[in-house]
Amino acid sequence: MFPDRFNLAHYLLDHNLEAGRGGKVALRWRDEEHTYDGLSVASGRLAQAFVDLGLRMEERVLIVLPDRPEFSHAFFGALKAGAAFVMVNPLLKAEDYAYYLEYTRARIVVIAPSLAETFAQLAPRSPHLHAVVVADREGDELAPGQHSMRQLIADAPRAMDCADTHKHDVAGWLFTSGSTGQPKGAVHFHEDYAFNVEMYAKQVLGIREDDVTAGVPKLFFGYATGTNLMFPFAVGGSTALFSERSTPETIFDIVERYKPTILTNVPTMIGKMLALEAEQGARDLSSLRLVLSAGEKLPEALQRQWLDRCGVEILDGIGSAELFHIHISNRPGAVRPGSLGQPVPGYDCRVVDDSGFELAAGETGRLHVRGESAALCYWQAHEKSKETFRGDLVITGDLFRMDEDGYFFYEGRADSLLKVGGKWVAPHEVEECLLTHEGVEQAAVVGWKDAEGLVKPRAFVVPRAGRTGDDALAAALQEWVRTKLSPHKYPRVVTFMDDLPKNDRGKVDRRTLSATEG
Repeated sequence: MFPDRFNLAHYLLDHNLEAGRGGKVALRWRDEEHTYDGLSVASGRLAQAFVDLGLRMEERVLIVLPDRPEFSHAFFGALKAGAAFVMVNPLLKAEDYAYYLEYTRARIVVIAPSLAETFAQLAPRSPHLHAVVVADREGDELAPGQHSMRQLIADAPRAMDCADTHKHDVAGWLFTSGSTGQPKGAVHFHEDYAFNVEMYAKQVLGIREDDVTAGVPKLFFGYATGTNLMFPFAVGGSTALFSERSTPETIFDIVERYKPTILTNVPTMIGKMLALEAEQGARDLSSLRLVLSAGEKLPEALQRQWLDRCGVEILDGIGSAELFHIHISNRPGAVRPGSLGQPVPGYDCRVVDDSGFELAAGETGRLHVRGESAALCYWQAHEKSKETFRGDLVITGDLFRMDEDGYFFYEGRADSLLKVGGKWVAPHEVEECLLTHEGVEQAAVVGWKDAEGLVKPRAFVVPRAGRTGDDALAAALQEWVRTKLSPHKYPRVVTFMDDLPKNDRGKVDRRTLSATEG
C-alpha cells in the first residue's frame, strides 16, 4: 500500500504543501492560526535543531506537552529527523517522568514551561538524555542545559526535509493504560499509523478537507493523536486545540467557538454534557456532523439520549495502543445502539474460544484482531509481547460476542469478570442497568469482598443533579438492578461520589475504586 521509502511527516503534513494547501489554516489554538506552511517550516527547523543537539535516527523524543501548537512542532520534528516520538501526560509526578526517561532512553525531551524545574532536577540523573527543550520560554528564563523551542526554531540554519526513512522504521511508541503495573510502550512503524488513516479515517469517518476536528482526550493519548492531529492533516482539514482541562463547560465553549464538524469524545464526558444541558439549557452543537466515542463502552441509554438531544450520531468503536487506533466501529447511517459496530476495512476481527477456534454468532469469547497497524512488540516485555502479538495478529484481553449481522458487542475484559455465587457477572452490564435509573449520572462497578471473603459487586454512583446519595437511593438502585437483571448481579454495596476517578486517558480508574475502603 505504501512505498518502501516513506516518512509519516510527509504523508500527514508536507503533502499538503504539494497539494497547494500551504496557506490554509491547519491548526487553531486560542486566538492563533497556524497554516500548513508555517507548521511545516517550524517542524523542519526544529528537526534540524534536534539533530544539531545530538539526536540520531531511531532514537526517542519524549513529548510532555499540553495541547498547543508546539505539540505539532515536536511531533513532526521528531519524525522529520527520523526519530521516534513518545508522548506522555504533562500532569504527572516527577517519579513518573523519571520512569519514562529511563524506560525510553529518550535523547531529547520537549516539555511544558511548568515542568522546567522538575526536569532540571531529573536531567542530571538521566544518562541517556542530551537536551531538554522547553516550549514558550526564552533562553534567559531557563536552567543550564535547557533550550527554548522558540529560539531553536528561529536560530536553525535551515528547515530540514523529511529523513529518508523506510516504512518499517519505527515512528513512535504508544503506551498502554498501565492497568497492571507500569505502562508498556507498543512500538509502531511509520506504515502502521498511515494504514489506519487510510482504513478508518478515510473509509469509515469519511474525513474530508472541509472537516474541523476537536476533542475531549488530549494529544498524548493515541486516540486523540489520531483524530485531532493525524486524521485532519492527512486530508488537508484542520483541528482546534485547547490546553485547558476537559470539562463539559469547556467542550461546549470549544464547539461554539471553533465550529468543529467532528468531535472526539468519551462516554463519561457525553454523560456530563447531557447532565449540564439538563441543568442549564441547550448549547449550540449545530456544527457537528459526527461524534466519536471510544476508550470505554458507551452505554446504550447515553447513546439514545444524545441522539434525541441533537440528532448527531455517535460512532462508538474500540481501538488500542497495540493496533494504534479504532479497528471496530459503527458507521455513519448504520449505527446500532449498544454495539461497537463492525470491523473497520482492512481488519479481520474474530471472536474465539480459549483454543483459538472461532465461535458462532451470539457466543462470547476473546477478540482476535488481524491488521497491518499491529505493533511490532512491547518494549522490554518479550514474554508479554509473545502472548499478545503473532505477526499482524493481536490477541486482545477483550470479551465480545458478534450477532448475525456482523455487529460486535463488548462483554467486558477477560480479567474484570466477577464470579458471584459461582456465576459470572460482567461489571459493564450492571453499570448500564444503573445508568437507566433516573437518579444516576455516572456508575462504575468493581469486585468487593464481603466479611466471608466472597466476591460481590460494589457500585460507585454519582447521583444526578438534585438527587441525594442516601440510603433510600442506594436501596432503590439495588432493587432496580435486582428486577432488571438476574438477582445475583445486584450491587451489595452502593457508594456515592461527587465524581468518579479517571486515569490520564479519561477512563474510570477502577484500580482506585477497588482500593477504596468501606
